[in-house]
Amino acid sequence: MTADVVVVSGLPRSGTSMMMRMLEAGGLKLLTDGDRGADDDNPRGYYEYAPVKRMASDSSWVGDARGKAVKVVSRLLYELPQGFDYDVVFMQRDLAEVLASQGVMLARIGTAPVESEQVQMRLRFERHLVELNEWIARQRSFRVLQIDFSSVHENAAAAAARVDDFLKLGLDTEAMAKAVDEKLYRQRGGSGNEKW
Repeated sequence: MTADVVVVSGLPRSGTSMMMRMLEAGGLKLLTDGDRGADDDNPRGYYEYAPVKRMASDSSWVGDARGKAVKVVSRLLYELPQGFDYDVVFMQRDLAEVLASQGVMLARIGTAPVESEQVQMRLRFERHLVELNEWIARQRSFRVLQIDFSSVHENAAAAAARVDDFLKLGLDTEAMAKAVDEKLYRQRGGSGNEKW
């Protein structure tokens, strides 16, 4: 039995847009609005849906996501309403890479964090992910598949097959794999022991 809604989630800069693009290529409809266009940080687009950000006060749009995939950043997963079953594809990425990618993005708008802020951000991310994983484990309406960002780039075909096996939607895994753009893996080289 498939879930009502497919949710793509993870920390900012963890590969959620890439996964949305893969699902779209595989034949799954997406719930997006195009309000946030492509830019230097996400040349293929962000695949966002603006009402997600206001979910704490209005989650009425979730019914429109039935049979589709929607991107929900990890800190907003708590706001998803009861009454639906969710299959969550959760993107993992080395925290050093997440912070480096976020630093580049912030530098473009002139607000690059100093080292002490980076340290605090890492601690917040680590704490958030521990708490989130504990909370998800208690949610009967959630099924979660963890997908590692670097592993997708190492073997996109295998990653696509894992996602299709999890969702059981008969997606076009070959097209999904082809949607992965190696050139967009630009911040690499974490320690290798900071996966979450």
